[in-house]
Amino acid sequence: QVQLVESGGGLVQPGGSLTLSCAASGFTFAIYTMGWYREAPGKQREFVASITVERFTKFADSVKGRFTILRDNVKKIVYLEMNSLKPNDTAVYYCNAKRNSDDYWGQGTQVTVSS
Repeated sequence: QVQLVESGGGLVQPGGSLTLSCAASGFTFAIYTMGWYREAPGKQREFVASITVERFTKFADSVKGRFTILRDNVKKIVYLEMNSLKPNDTAVYYCNAKRNSDDYWGQGTQVTVSS
């Protein structure tokens, strides 16, 4: 059974940092592109970052230079390191695993950036 379990969300002040984790199971993690998406209230889900099997990374323009994505193929975890957080980073953050027609999603973790 495929599972993606996000953790690490919470409340943080503007300018602060958080690291999200996504623990994967039930599929061959090392051969999937892993990504993070987010959904703010009243908005559509949007791409945040991804990391390929070859560890090529891609970021949304809105987070470039502030967020980093990493993967640990032994632990089967993908991380999203978020720095210099802004109020408009507030959203539910979702982990995603993609390979060909496979497209798996986690349940999400809330990140709130507020003073």
